[in-house]
Amino acid sequence: MDYLKGFLNYLSAEKGLSKNTAESYRLDLKKYRDFLLSADKDFLSASRPDIVDFIEVLRNEGYALSSICRFISSVKGLYRYLIIESFIKDDPSENLQSPKKWERLPKSLSVPEVESFLESSLSIDLSEPTSARDYVMFELLYSSGLRVSELISLKLEDINFEAGFLRILGKGSKERIVPVNIRAVESIKKYVSLQRAEILKKRSSPYLFVTRRGAPMSRQRFWQTIKKTGRRIGIELSPHTMRHSFATHLLEGGADLRSLQKMLGHSDISTTQIYTKVTTDRLRQVYAKHHPRA
Repeated sequence: MDYLKGFLNYLSAEKGLSKNTAESYRLDLKKYRDFLLSADKDFLSASRPDIVDFIEVLRNEGYALSSICRFISSVKGLYRYLIIESFIKDDPSENLQSPKKWERLPKSLSVPEVESFLESSLSIDLSEPTSARDYVMFELLYSSGLRVSELISLKLEDINFEAGFLRILGKGSKERIVPVNIRAVESIKKYVSLQRAEILKKRSSPYLFVTRRGAPMSRQRFWQTIKKTGRRIGIELSPHTMRHSFATHLLEGGADLRSLQKMLGHSDISTTQIYTKVTTDRLRQVYAKHHPRA
């Protein structure tokens, strides 16, 4: 049964919503359905954690808070309909926390947590092409602070191996240069010459990171991969978490805000300044823990 179609008919017939409003619901819920399908689930089998993961994907994709609120409203409306029609007994979206109550400060890992995550990734059989690809993507994400969309869009021609930098086309088609450490550069070189070459034996692709079929890595597939890898060692993370960790650790190491702004590709310095609050909070924690009279 097409539950989405049934819901849209319900909105039009029972609620009298306009065609434009119904179309907004359709687009929102189609994206939600596609997300569930990628995890071998559907509207009826989805759980609360699945909805939370979907919201996290929206945040990582850069959707505005107002847009995410609309998505949540659409999902809640769908499940109310499924309850009314007795297709499900329990509403997985019930009491879902309002985005207005979300923690506004970006979450970041500690340096030991990042090292543990990367070491865990490195312990996977790197002779397997896709495992090696995933490790290089993790390493590059942390060493450069790229957005996930920028990471999966990287092409071989964007890498200057000799100088150690990437040419990134970010938001608003703005180009920037991002430095890459020698460890990440060496990992990329090895991956390109071995595992990537094996994947692309009988085909070609301009993209750096490719699937078994030679297609560019998708944002959703990478998001699922990093989440699964983190959970294996008890760490909840996303591509955005690694970007935040990159920024936070640079500031803690003495980087200036303007340089960090350029590396992250922020058009407004106020966006970058949120990391100063993160590092200040961490300093307070250290002080409270170690000062004898704190």
